Amino acid sequence: MTGQGWELVGAPNARDLGGLVGADGRRVRVGQLIRTPALGRLTDEDLPVLAKLGPACVLDLRDTTEISVAPADRLAGEPRVVRLPVHDAEHPVFTYVSAVLLGHDLNAYAELARQGTAGAMAAIYRWFVTGESARVGFAEAVRLAARPENLPVVYHCSAGKDRTGWLTVILLTALGVDEAAIRADYLRNNELTDSLRAVIVEAMRRRNPELDVDAVLPVLEVRAEYLDAGYAEVRRVHGSFDAYLRDGLGLTDSDLTALRAQLLE
Repeated sequence: MTGQGWELVGAPNARDLGGLVGADGRRVRVGQLIRTPALGRLTDEDLPVLAKLGPACVLDLRDTTEISVAPADRLAGEPRVVRLPVHDAEHPVFTYVSAVLLGHDLNAYAELARQGTAGAMAAIYRWFVTGESARVGFAEAVRLAARPENLPVVYHCSAGKDRTGWLTVILLTALGVDEAAIRADYLRNNELTDSLRAVIVEAMRRRNPELDVDAVLPVLEVRAEYLDAGYAEVRRVHGSFDAYLRDGLGLTDSDLTALRAQLLE
């Protein structure tokens, strides 16, 4: 059970990772590690909630091209904003997700839909493990979260489920949280965004009666198979998650010790 006692209407899958059991039975500290989607749709009522959370740092995993077409993040207070773009223009699924979320024309993505968006999503998770900007961005995010001046930290991408989800896998694994609990948090996205997903699909249907819902749903959901693809790539390339943290991300013993010191009770 996590330590969340709040909700953000404009960011329904936002949540506090506090309360999860990590290394040596120590729990993740409540109110320090908060995952969200992009914050451009926060309501006026959400802002006092965010202010109470009091983020010292907001980590944005989006590329400038994604940021430029989305509503500007609504922030409370004056958190430090750090941009760590985890993006690859060779993977059109990144811009496809943004286009779906923002209600843009999807005609440019007909070929992606034909090839299968579920397969493209699994490919993205494999890229999270090996892609250059992914390794750099995720590693720097861990180092930032290990520094007390950046806590509480809020981190997000566009939808708050894929890049944000994989960074959460990295952080929680480094903190010693077991895989079953990590997987449960990852899959919570679908339940938390169920009504939002229905609204998005219905709006898209109104604009395009010929909409291929089967091509859209895989990019609006998280699926166990996506997470499995990431884990399998970790094993294929590095042999173990610990080796991925150290060799793939370049995290040192002192990085990981500092992370646990700051984020475990």
